[in-house]
Amino acid sequence: MPEVRTRRGLFAHRDFRLLWAGESVSKLGSSVTSVALPLVAVVSLDAGPLAAGLLTGAVWLPWLLLGLPAGVWVGRVSRRAVMIGCNLASAALFASVPVAGWFGVLGLAQLLAVAFLSGVASVFFDAAYQAYLPELVRREDLVEGNAKLQGTASAARVAGPGLAGLTVQTLGAAAGLLADAVTFLIATATLLLIRPKPGPAEAEPAGAGLVTQVREGLAFLLRDPYLRSFTLYGAAANFALTGYQSIAVLFLIRDAGVAPGWVGGLASVGALGGVLGALVARPLCRRLGTARGVRIVLLTAMPFGLLLSLARPGLGIVLYAVGSLVMVAGVVLCNVVLGSFRQSYTPPALLSRVVATSMFANHATIPLGALAGGTLGSVLGLRATMWAMTGLLALCGALPLVSPLRTVRDLPTGPAGSCPRA
Repeated sequence: MPEVRTRRGLFAHRDFRLLWAGESVSKLGSSVTSVALPLVAVVSLDAGPLAAGLLTGAVWLPWLLLGLPAGVWVGRVSRRAVMIGCNLASAALFASVPVAGWFGVLGLAQLLAVAFLSGVASVFFDAAYQAYLPELVRREDLVEGNAKLQGTASAARVAGPGLAGLTVQTLGAAAGLLADAVTFLIATATLLLIRPKPGPAEAEPAGAGLVTQVREGLAFLLRDPYLRSFTLYGAAANFALTGYQSIAVLFLIRDAGVAPGWVGGLASVGALGGVLGALVARPLCRRLGTARGVRIVLLTAMPFGLLLSLARPGLGIVLYAVGSLVMVAGVVLCNVVLGSFRQSYTPPALLSRVVATSMFANHATIPLGALAGGTLGSVLGLRATMWAMTGLLALCGALPLVSPLRTVRDLPTGPAGSCPRA
């Protein structure tokens, strides 16, 4: 078996292979939905910038309400069972949109409800998913595992928006959501085939209540200079990213003169950057070091986002594509490295709580960014809002430099003074 692992890496690991296959298919469906859902609102329901921003924000609002306690609840039960339940709920929610459309009763209220409830499912799924990978693979394989998962997710986003555009042109926007529902069922089937682990991964402290456990995870994150600064960066970057993404479809169609069928293609170009970022994450970090590699990428890739605001009919669309390609490559590379760092650095007894707390902070700014994007788009105009949000994103790359990241070659493998992990 060792020699097979040398050639194939984690693809020789049965349970990882199942997780990877299911999530790749699910991400393909989700990438279709990321284009199809706002297009349902814009094309079928004639929604404006504010409605588009509210729709995007509704997906992420549950992180504000449930993000912190989710980490505690997920730590008490089987993470695999949580992921299965969330997938089934999401399949039912997205299938309801085309059904309502076929009966002629689809409205903005239902789209907002589906967006919000699918966001609730995502809160629990993501908290379980981030803490589940260390149960499946060895600590030293986490970067490889995250790179493979995020790389294929980005590859799915290359094909997904293009597929969404084709679906919208031929069958209507709501049909894309039905395809996403099917992919959630496929992901559920692969999770059911994974061998269950005996017992929860984290020991629950005797007599510790929900508030106490939430406070422990929060205190650990806030005390640690690495986790604290990386969380601040993630929160600020997500605000800016969602701020422009919430109006990107409207901007491309109404200001840049892009046909609805081509919107998905442009999104695919950006997703290709995610594939490149995941592919180069391991070799770049081996050559430069994990900390130095992240430092360089943050300072060089983020400013490329400014090119998105220059998009215009004709060749001006190339600037949008180039900016999106480089910026997304940098974002995904940093996600791979920093996500693997958090999984290996955090003590196992705190992992799901620290993961959920970090994701709560990172995701809490997303609905705010969506609301800000929609509001500014209505007041200042779509292009001015794109400039404001991509400019903020360029500045975010400097935030991790307030941590020891600016002085070290490699990120540490554990907190100072912590006991080695088995």
